[in-house]
Amino acid sequence: MDYITFLTIIPILLYLILFGVGIYVLVLFIKLARRGIKALDLYIEEKSNRM
Repeated sequence: MDYITFLTIIPILLYLILFGVGIYVLVLFIKLARRGIKALDLYIEEKSNRM
């Protein structure tokens, strides 16, 4: 009986780990997107000041 419960805990742990990694990747992507938007804003401002 212990062997069967051990086999059912492994997929649940894997799903929780993958969920955590997914949240972490989402946060990193949002930070990257915000940084990219800032860089584009600075680039547009610099180009518009030259003209």
